[in-house]
Amino acid sequence: MTKNTAGSWWPSRSRSGPGWICIVLLHALCTSAALANEANKGRPDAVAQPVPFSHKLHSSAGLNCLDCHEGAKERDQAGLPQAQKCMFCHVTIKADSPAIRKLAKAKKTGEKIPWVRLYQVPDFVFFSHASHAAAGVGCASCHGAVAEREALAAEMPTNMQSCVACHKERHASISCVLCHQLGQ
Repeated sequence: MTKNTAGSWWPSRSRSGPGWICIVLLHALCTSAALANEANKGRPDAVAQPVPFSHKLHSSAGLNCLDCHEGAKERDQAGLPQAQKCMFCHVTIKADSPAIRKLAKAKKTGEKIPWVRLYQVPDFVFFSHASHAAAGVGCASCHGAVAEREALAAEMPTNMQSCVACHKERHASISCVLCHQLGQ
């Protein structure tokens, strides 16, 4: 930047020339960074998984939660997919990718994928995916906007306060024995 006709380093009032262009570009850059920061505000960092997995990509391809977490409707725990489930599609799709090769090897050897669990309730809490699914509670209610995420983070709290608030909102029981075994 050069000095303007008034001898200042600040751009002249004519709003022309390279000084103003730099100011406008700097403002746009700062604004977009602030907006991106605001969009992620309050969201924890994504957790690295042993095999990179984009829920957004798989969701846009037409898969839903139950395609990979098939036990969520019938069991207490939804379960995490293993290599044979992934390889059902990936035997031909992106088969040469290093991540898919890792899955193919795990399928062949029977090795379980050590997925990093994001949501877990304490041992003294009993939670059933099946009963929540039967009540019409969608996955996003507890897990957040998973279908929009490249990588996941534990975005939603799984604490007593959030569970009780949800039960109250849906007029579901808030009896202690619903989630806790007392007196044992």
